[in-house]
Amino acid sequence: METELLLAPITALEIVGDHLVAGEGPNIAVYSLEPDASHSVRCSKQVLQSYNIHGIKEQRNVVPEARGSTTVAIFGGKSLVVIQLSFQDGLVNITEPFPLTELHDWIWDLQWMESKADTPRCVALALGHNSVALYDCIGQRVLREVHCQEKCILYSAHLVGSSWDTLVLVAGTVFNQLVIWSMDDLVEVPDRIKPRCRISGHNGVIFSICYMESKSILASASDDRSLRLWGIGDLRAPPDHVPCLLVCYGHQARVWSVRLLGDYIISIGEDSACLVWDYQGEIVQSFMGHKGRGLWAVAVHEGQGWVFTGGADSGIRRWNLKGQKTNRNALVQLNFPSSERKGSPRVVKLVDVNYLLVLTDAGALYAYDLTSKTWGLILEDAAYRSYGLLEVSGFVGGVVVCAMGNLSGQVKIFPLHSPAQSKELHLYEGKVHSLSWAPFPEQDSNTCSLFASGPAGAMVWLEVSYHSCEGVTVLVKQCFLLPLCKQRWHTCAAFLPQGEFLLCGDRRGSVMLFACRSALTLAKVSGRGEVDSSESHVICDIPGLPFPLGGDELCANGPVSLLFGLHGKLGVTSVTCQGDFVYSTGRDGCYHQLQVQGQQLQVLRKQKPCRSLEWLEELRFTPDGNTWVLGFHAAHFVLWSATTNETLLFIPCGGGHRSWSYTHCLSAETFAYIKSGDVVVYQSSDAPSGQCVLKESLHGRELTCVCHVGTLRASRQELVSILATGSEDNTVNILAFGVQSHLMTQLTTISDHISSVRALAVAKSNVSSLEAESISTMLFSAGGRAQIECYRLLLSPGHSSHSGVACQLTHVASHRLDEQWDRMKNKHKYIKMDPETRYMSIAVLAGAEDEKLSGPFFLAAACSDGSVRLFLLLEHAQKLWLIAESFHHQHCILKVQAFVHKTEGGGRRHFLASAATDGSIAFWDITDTLNLAAEVIRAESKEMELLALGTPVLTTQAHSCGVNSLHIQEMAGGHFFVASGSDDGSISLSVIDVNAKSTAGGQSVAGTGICILRTFSRLGAHAAHVTGLRLLPQNFLLSASVDQRLTLWRFCENSLSFVCNRFCHVADVAALECWEIEECKYGSVICGQGLEVLSCSLEEQGAEINGGV
Repeated sequence: METELLLAPITALEIVGDHLVAGEGPNIAVYSLEPDASHSVRCSKQVLQSYNIHGIKEQRNVVPEARGSTTVAIFGGKSLVVIQLSFQDGLVNITEPFPLTELHDWIWDLQWMESKADTPRCVALALGHNSVALYDCIGQRVLREVHCQEKCILYSAHLVGSSWDTLVLVAGTVFNQLVIWSMDDLVEVPDRIKPRCRISGHNGVIFSICYMESKSILASASDDRSLRLWGIGDLRAPPDHVPCLLVCYGHQARVWSVRLLGDYIISIGEDSACLVWDYQGEIVQSFMGHKGRGLWAVAVHEGQGWVFTGGADSGIRRWNLKGQKTNRNALVQLNFPSSERKGSPRVVKLVDVNYLLVLTDAGALYAYDLTSKTWGLILEDAAYRSYGLLEVSGFVGGVVVCAMGNLSGQVKIFPLHSPAQSKELHLYEGKVHSLSWAPFPEQDSNTCSLFASGPAGAMVWLEVSYHSCEGVTVLVKQCFLLPLCKQRWHTCAAFLPQGEFLLCGDRRGSVMLFACRSALTLAKVSGRGEVDSSESHVICDIPGLPFPLGGDELCANGPVSLLFGLHGKLGVTSVTCQGDFVYSTGRDGCYHQLQVQGQQLQVLRKQKPCRSLEWLEELRFTPDGNTWVLGFHAAHFVLWSATTNETLLFIPCGGGHRSWSYTHCLSAETFAYIKSGDVVVYQSSDAPSGQCVLKESLHGRELTCVCHVGTLRASRQELVSILATGSEDNTVNILAFGVQSHLMTQLTTISDHISSVRALAVAKSNVSSLEAESISTMLFSAGGRAQIECYRLLLSPGHSSHSGVACQLTHVASHRLDEQWDRMKNKHKYIKMDPETRYMSIAVLAGAEDEKLSGPFFLAAACSDGSVRLFLLLEHAQKLWLIAESFHHQHCILKVQAFVHKTEGGGRRHFLASAATDGSIAFWDITDTLNLAAEVIRAESKEMELLALGTPVLTTQAHSCGVNSLHIQEMAGGHFFVASGSDDGSISLSVIDVNAKSTAGGQSVAGTGICILRTFSRLGAHAAHVTGLRLLPQNFLLSASVDQRLTLWRFCENSLSFVCNRFCHVADVAALECWEIEECKYGSVICGQGLEVLSCSLEEQGAEINGGV
């Protein structure tokens, strides 16, 4: 068994020249930081064996001429290894001049000792029980070890000094103290040195210590969520009383590490935040982008002003330390109120980053130049008093055209540089509710479309053109009728890329699709009439349409497709076309991914990008592939990066109900809003670029389940295995693993769950194939709060994708027990379902022998309330129904597995196995239940009563405690192998047979459907819970356990023999999955606190066994 890929928490980071060295589990990875180089992995190698890397220390100034190589010591746990890094022509080579060694105690810190030789020889090691050892790297032995009189366990240590005589240790003890002692002090007790100083002040254990000799400052980070600065002076002669200079509280959880720089203090914590402090104790920057439960490593490149962070999410990110300011200091009031300016601001619009427009309640339009800081009057019109709309659009050549609307149904259109050339259109007899610009695809660069909504849901499409000689020309293209609702006007509009359809969102929260008249149809329209206008350059292309339009219902075109109330009752804020998809945002805090099929809108997914954003305003897709979300959190405007999971901008503006505007261009951005009768502007010359992601994050918390979806050949002809992972962070990731490149790429993330994801299942095709041209399957995810989600997953080769795989995910249906209870009739007849029920395991049962997996699908679920539940999914109806349940088990059910027995007549009989915390396994014949459900489907019934699951045909006591893993496989001859693993580390194997009585038809009798032919077990197969089991061909069995051992077994007639095992670097192993890569070669993946992909050749293992015999 060989490890192909390891994704584990990043536990160490160190800058080595122009490279970053990262520790991930036992492996190191070297990233290039050169300006012209991409921050990709240049080299990766496993250097430790059974420990994670916790420290990386470079030996500096050994041979100044040897700039092409450097020596680095790497330690973790009790292990230490010295490696040589060689850099040449962009390549990195790793060699080990000294072999790996293991000491008798944990290593907390390491310091290189000065050496006159060209090769470094000795290092000082701070050990876990408050001792320091001098270790000879060449001789591979401890030359000397001294202990402190303070007998205690250390939580942190920091060594200062380059020689043994000047070496000082600052130790963070279990007693919340800093203890300082030196190696050259007199030994009063044999091999024990009296401390020079003790520093108290923290209310928790100390996790990190840092000393800056130039400032004579000692810093400490603690479990009490604080970091403290101490005026230590000379560390080798500390004062009797060490003053505390500064106490910094800013982290929301424990502080793991602290670094002292010339002008800043850097700290990272369990809250996944990296905070930058000044020496007055103020937070000047906050870096938050990692997922989950903490940052464990930090490194700083002061020359470039870069901060690197590594987290428990397996991600590495680079942040810019310089050139950023806090938003509060950048807010400037423009002092609009003045005797020279009429009215109060009502609408503000940014033309570009340095120019804005303000419309007042006196009908006056003003412009402000942020560069020259001057106001100017553009125009004044009394018709736009008290109420006025303002929208601007930029044309090619720098021409800006403005549109204004008022209470009388008038729309004024004019070029900003020449407002006298305005065109006044009287479109409605009532109020103009909304205006919006939308460019038409492949339209003349001097033309843009304007949409105006009026009374009774009428929306007019105006084509606005500008030419220097003719001025503004307006063509009335088409009139649309919005669906009936209380607030009947559009809020946003966009054309589909081909221009045949118009996409609109309205104030009611609906998204709709209108058919646009083609150019051919327009050319055939006879009779053109002019709209009531101040000039003749306004043409109506719609015969028989009386302007101004009244409040009566019009004979206009309605939507061809409508998603009513998609974003609730608060309204749609934007619609955007990107690639083959449509995205809509709303004030419900969510965005939807849509697709147009034929002439119908289809909802693919609903996502909430950030839980703190209650109001989404717009999605912006940047050229570098990032997705920005504009929205509001309470009274703050937020610019959120959905790609890097960080806040780029956070401005206290009073909320989204105020008039506001945001724009950015290259390296500048501006945000303006109206507050208290004035205009407030935030302007920055450094546009938000976000952090640089060196390594993508996996999950924010522990992985709980993993599932192999399938294998296909990507666009670059590489085999790619598709995996789905679920986590305690409530998300599901779809991953692509390159079989040859050994690279993992995240395709998409599902974040629909409101609690942890505990189980995943995929509807497997009946067609057996190692690889496919494309994959279309149904993915099920289940977990806490009794929630199940169903998705149609489409995978195909994609040339534009980094992984070579294109992924499309469509949400099909969802189910929650509390929602079903609310819909139930005759509730008094049933026991109320517990809404806190967890689904512990799920299994898919194919309802029909359909190779295309078109359904229907039956799903079995193991529940924490002791119930086995069956669900029915109808994909075309997007319904997931609970059809049957049984509370036969009196304990929490941990696992379910389904298997099918084929009868002699060609029929199929469905069975289900359920395993509980009491060690029992029950076998159910559910064929009759599935047949009854199928009859309900054929009858096209809209309601379904709960069916009886009956009693198990067989119950066996396989273990003395909980069954954490279960797998069933058909054998030659029609028998079935049942393998199970328990909390006590044992593995049980049984061979079962399905009796003829159960397959003859009719009702099966309990205890007669299945019989056990033989059973045997292996006690103590693992030292901890067995959390994963897979039966493989050639009588092989693969098992995974919390003891971090992946073991291959081979079972004979009545015994289970050990073949080989491998130590895995994933802690708290929760699940195991296997799949066939090629004939007799299998891939496997284990998950827990990380993810590890391995490969195993059964042919080689079988040959070794036969050779040994």
